[in-house]
Amino acid sequence: MVELAWLWLRWQPDSTLSAWFRERVGTVGGRIKKIMIVALARKLLIALWRYAKDGVIPEGAKMKTA
Repeated sequence: MVELAWLWLRWQPDSTLSAWFRERVGTVGGRIKKIMIVALARKLLIALWRYAKDGVIPEGAKMKTA
């Protein structure tokens, strides 16, 4: 999940979750960044569960059509 959170930040930079992460981390790095990526991974897991269960797309995420 942590790796997926890093990928989410890279490929979904305009999403609400990415904005939340950037707001919390700011310019601080190191230990705080590692702690916050785990928090983002947990939030992302919940958002993806809601997507799988109810079809609710995470806010601000860009989805490709099949």
